[in-house]
Amino acid sequence: METDRLIEKLAADLTPAPPRLVARRIALTALIGGALALVGMLTWLELRPDLMSAMTGMNFWFKAAYAVVLGAAGFRCAERLSRPAGAAGGGVVLAIGAVVLLGAVGLATLMLEPPGRRAATWLGGSWWTCPFNILALSLPTLGLALLVMRRFAPTRLGAAGAAAGLFAGGVAATVYGLHCDETAPVFVATWYTLGIGMSAGVGALLGPWALRWR
Repeated sequence: METDRLIEKLAADLTPAPPRLVARRIALTALIGGALALVGMLTWLELRPDLMSAMTGMNFWFKAAYAVVLGAAGFRCAERLSRPAGAAGGGVVLAIGAVVLLGAVGLATLMLEPPGRRAATWLGGSWWTCPFNILALSLPTLGLALLVMRRFAPTRLGAAGAAAGLFAGGVAATVYGLHCDETAPVFVATWYTLGIGMSAGVGALLGPWALRWR
């Protein structure tokens, strides 16, 4: 009985958490982390010189939309997995759907290229740096997201960390698009996806350590 009284006393002053608190706090990490990534990109990589003219073309926004969709998928997963026994839900379906769709578009457009140009279209001029640049730019958002998520008692730590990494990778890829002049769908489907996936992988590795209860 003493235990029951103690539980009742501890619970007496509890108040419900504000609605959408988890979503708001994770979204705030995108604003702060994205701003830090933008500063890093401006000082390290610089804006693409033809940015203003590029923004009038559909390919620029198509690439940005892909990064935003993957970031939104990561956000949805992170928001759900931040709770005890949370499940990723529709975020995984959204991410897989976006990757499959762009992969199909990229493959179709690649087949329309002359055979001698296909490798150059796929690799572009920056395939060896693109994924690592996205990973580097994702780190501020990833770190902040993990700090926020650990306050909400996630229990699936690896999955929650991967969700934070997917979210951070989408934010970073959106910022990186202001520097990168590659627009071929097959390039974006391969190397942007790899960079975002690397961010999700780092999050999965860090999650069990960064999100565990102490």
